[in-house]
Amino acid sequence: MGDNRDTGAAARRRELGTFLRAQRARLRPADVGLSPGGAPGQRRTPGLRRDEVAELSGVGVTWYTFLEQGRNVSPSAQVVAALARALALNPDQRKHLYDLAGLVTPGPEGIPGDMSPRLQRLVDAVSPSIASVYDAHFDYLVWNAAYVRVRNDPDRLPADRRNLVWMMFTDVDNRSHMVAWEPAARAVLSQFRAAVGQRPDDPRFTEIVSSLTCASPEFATWWPEYPVRYFKPATIGIEHPQVGTIDLEIFQLRLMEHPELLLVMQVPAGSADRDRVMSLLRAA
Repeated sequence: MGDNRDTGAAARRRELGTFLRAQRARLRPADVGLSPGGAPGQRRTPGLRRDEVAELSGVGVTWYTFLEQGRNVSPSAQVVAALARALALNPDQRKHLYDLAGLVTPGPEGIPGDMSPRLQRLVDAVSPSIASVYDAHFDYLVWNAAYVRVRNDPDRLPADRRNLVWMMFTDVDNRSHMVAWEPAARAVLSQFRAAVGQRPDDPRFTEIVSSLTCASPEFATWWPEYPVRYFKPATIGIEHPQVGTIDLEIFQLRLMEHPELLLVMQVPAGSADRDRVMSLLRAA
């Protein structure tokens, strides 16, 4: 088992070195603001030299050489970010570099505005399944009519509180309608805890945790326990005041073009559950 892990790590280090050499070779000194040096045609190294990449990224030449050679060195997130800038990587190349270094790619500054209509069409298309899309902070981005009719209406929340974790722990109606609120709330909290752990210095995460610690006794009690549990398939029950119990099977999917976005689908578990959701949509 250990040998397999060692072999896998060594292979990834070699692939990282291959990737760095390829990116270095595609650049010319002028591409990154350096003087070509020497007469035309006298430069022996295609692209940038190792010492030039090391200088641009602020690391030692020997250490960078070890990195390209696949030696057992571990670059920090700061060094990987510096290498990405030095090599003028595009977003796809940057993500690949972080993956090869065994690091989590930092989230983007924001989701492009033209994504919202596309995401809205997606959640609308899966009705009568209840669907919503969240960003990396578990903030709501879009949701469909079935979500409003069966679960809750995020538009009722203030913009800075339009968040799944906030809704789960503070919305009285949501809590009263869930057949088993506590296990569902703990599951959401555990997934949120894992996300915060990957970006502990993120100010949005800090604000949500601080606010919920004051607003929810359960959150304040469970958060210090450091619960971490990634998504597991589950079925939840909703006691809807108009149509009775609706069982929903939970699915989570990532969008390839923005993997930090999470599509959560709550699919009616049976034909009777689907009929109840459809009746609520027809009555809207």
